[in-house]
Amino acid sequence: MSAARVIASHARPVVLNPITTAGRNARQIHDIAITRTGKPVYRQGGGRSSLGGHTATVFGAAGFLGRYIVNRLARTGCNVVIPYREEMWKRHLKVTGDLGRITFLEFDLRNTESIEESVRHSDIVINLIGRDYETKNFNFWDVHVEGTQRIAEAVAKYDIDRYIHVSSHNADLNSPSAFYRTKAEGELEARAIFPETTIVRPARVWGEEDRLLLFHAQKRYLITSNNLQERFRPVHSIDVGRALERIAYDDSTVGQTYELFGPKEYSMGEIREMVKNETKRNLTHINVPKKLQQIYRAAWEYVWWPLTSVDEVEREFIDHQIDPTAKTFADLGMDKVDDIGEGMLRYIRHFRSNKYYDLPPMTEKEREEERKYWHVQDDIYH
Repeated sequence: MSAARVIASHARPVVLNPITTAGRNARQIHDIAITRTGKPVYRQGGGRSSLGGHTATVFGAAGFLGRYIVNRLARTGCNVVIPYREEMWKRHLKVTGDLGRITFLEFDLRNTESIEESVRHSDIVINLIGRDYETKNFNFWDVHVEGTQRIAEAVAKYDIDRYIHVSSHNADLNSPSAFYRTKAEGELEARAIFPETTIVRPARVWGEEDRLLLFHAQKRYLITSNNLQERFRPVHSIDVGRALERIAYDDSTVGQTYELFGPKEYSMGEIREMVKNETKRNLTHINVPKKLQQIYRAAWEYVWWPLTSVDEVEREFIDHQIDPTAKTFADLGMDKVDDIGEGMLRYIRHFRSNKYYDLPPMTEKEREEERKYWHVQDDIYH
């Protein structure tokens, strides 16, 4: 008898367990979710290589907040459609999802057909588009109001299950700032066209490549008009990304308004002092009259690259006002969010000179200077 026959004659038959096999490959009934429009969606708990799940379109994904929500959606196997204008701005998003999960579509905010092409196959649409400054091609109204109208109309046309409109804190129709006024008008337009719109108003955002910590770390000399007295509650970009993900998957958030802000309030001066202490750089500022700074900044608006804007001077005099009727992180089950005073160092550490580590121990006078900002961080050095 051959060796093959001996092995075959003594081999025990393999019996597959039908329950185990089915449990490994079959989709359970509780994994199937019925969306607002009656569409069945398989919400899996797997990783970025999972099959099934939502298809989400994220407008403005190439901006600061975009990478955080795209990464959170793509890591669970969702298909993410990213409309883009500039080829070089969206390259870093390709690796946030598995092969074939990230789809790029070129679009124009003034081209309705390109917007409709971007949303027609999706069941979640997130609009992150916004501008801090105006250009000769797009002013605040063009981006925050007319752009919102076109996106909301495309969402309504295809009856998308979820539309999340990311606005801004202090959005107010009567605000002296054109940025805040047009943000409020955009909210009204989105709700008028698509009443199921979920509005999200994040506070000043800090994190990787932000315009808050890095701005102060880079600006040794800063020109201001309000003497850095503006008060706000900065929020971490990762926390905003987590919140947007929860809102997208929770149908109870339809038609709601959320304000996302950090656990503590700071003045701009306190933030700058904290950055100064962490980076060990000599940071200072010069206070000039409001009108003089507006004239100065108006001259720089003719430069083709973004530097500054007149409207930023108005925003210096507007403190963060929280809408008491809006929902917050707590309504999303997020009771713990990061504080800028405890997490800023990892984002600005590279601004420290290597000479800092060769310095002798602090003198008593230097320790006195150190204590001046302890109250800002709840005495974390005690």
